[in-house]
Amino acid sequence: MADMIDAGELGPGKVFIYEGNLLSVVDIQHNKTAMAKMKHKIKAKNLRTGSIIEMMLFSGTKVELAYLDKKIMQFLYADDNFAYFMDNTTFDQIQIPKENLKWELQFLAPNSDFTITYYGTEILGVELPAKVTLTITDTDDNAVPGDTVNKATKDAVVETGYKLKVPMFVKNGTKIVIRTDTGEYDSRAA
Repeated sequence: MADMIDAGELGPGKVFIYEGNLLSVVDIQHNKTAMAKMKHKIKAKNLRTGSIIEMMLFSGTKVELAYLDKKIMQFLYADDNFAYFMDNTTFDQIQIPKENLKWELQFLAPNSDFTITYYGTEILGVELPAKVTLTITDTDDNAVPGDTVNKATKDAVVETGYKLKVPMFVKNGTKIVIRTDTGEYDSRAA
């Protein structure tokens, strides 16, 4: 039997099922007036579509808690339609449609480990670390430093094909650290 809880017991990070949607609470506010039931204004992320929704539930409304599984898997490669991952212990392989990983694919270097999130047997996606280390494959090594007061930058491409701005001192073959939340250059890798 599924765990049912009152909507008032939800909090940030809790995952629940409501009207067939798999939702993760981003924010919740409770509001009680003298003559009405407690209202819970919930901001939640739909884990299947990625969209953020806002909803209002009343105390006494029951929702089903959902439990997610996570597994570390190695990214192997991507073709025209799918990204392929392998379980490092069982060597089982899975494929995830590329359209579900548009942002994540920019930071997935082959043979690197990533966390895959599941709900039962349904694959929800890839959790990116806060920062990834990738190698510069294309940048203008002959760029002349100019206005260094305003942090001069130049265009660069990393091994995954992702394009970003980097400082003038970065050369081809340099390993850099990129923030996965913004896609911006963070630092030179050690």
